[in-house]
Amino acid sequence: MNTCRENKVKVVEATIAVFKRKGMKFTMDDLAKELGMSKKTIYTIFRDKEHIFMYMVDYAFDKIKECEEKILHDDSLSTLEKLHKMLGVLPDGYKELDFRQLYYIKYKYPNIYKKIEERLDAGWEGTIALMNRGVSEGVFKPFNVVVFKATFEAAVLQFFERDVLIPHNISYADALESLVSILIDGIAA
Repeated sequence: MNTCRENKVKVVEATIAVFKRKGMKFTMDDLAKELGMSKKTIYTIFRDKEHIFMYMVDYAFDKIKECEEKILHDDSLSTLEKLHKMLGVLPDGYKELDFRQLYYIKYKYPNIYKKIEERLDAGWEGTIALMNRGVSEGVFKPFNVVVFKATFEAAVLQFFERDVLIPHNISYADALESLVSILIDGIAA
């Protein structure tokens, strides 16, 4: 890993730690304290808080894709188990994050929200192949993959767009698990 990338990863991982404690309202001072470096140094790595979040979106989705690849190639899991785990994957270090705090991101950081939408929409090839294999194996009823994917994406985006989880004291991880169970139960043979 080159030094520039190492520094970006260090800042992003510190951002995750601060986010766990303070949510979206953390300051660059909080981040500087967590890193043990000056804000000036952080600004040489990232222009501003929004750019940290943009990088963080890619970093998080890249980690999710790495986890999905491991699941996809885990021969100890059935097709049904693989699909359940792939749709509900949260990388280590992200499970404790309160993603419910992201509900106002669409309005405060529309570019970040757009990037989340793009990343959520991309990289489904392995999951779709797994779904099709499940239909061939008779594990899943024949179903419309496009509708399934759109339903999953829309539900996840609703968790970020609206304050639906906090008033009901539902964690993002629990909401994701519920969503995956509902969808998979709907296609299970």
